Amino acid sequence: QLQASGGGLVQAGSSLRLSCTVSGPSISRYAVAWFRQAPGKEREFVGGISRSGGSTDYANSVKGRFTISRTTSRNNVYLQMNSLKPEDTAVYYCASKQTILSVSTIYTDTNDYAYWGQGTQVTVSS
Repeated sequence: QLQASGGGLVQAGSSLRLSCTVSGPSISRYAVAWFRQAPGKEREFVGGISRSGGSTDYANSVKGRFTISRTTSRNNVYLQMNSLKPEDTAVYYCASKQTILSVSTIYTDTNDYAYWGQGTQVTVSS
């Protein structure tokens, strides 16, 4: 199970840190990603971290502003969001994919992920 938290209402230019706690086996067995879904829009990839933890990737819209990290001892994955914009407003979801061989791959398609958290709302006011 995945539990996302840390969302809230902030002003443009502010920062938030989202947390995703993964229950069960170590997150070192999983590739993990953050997605978001704004009202009336499809769920989109925000950023991901590989199973090894050595690779990260981001959507162009958040590059340079968002950073993914993880703490394996706590089975947590974080999404640090800086310089937030109103267009970042959405429900943010974390998702995990257990991988065996592809330790450096980052998966960007929602269909790649079998496990999802419940989502946390991020609202950025202008």
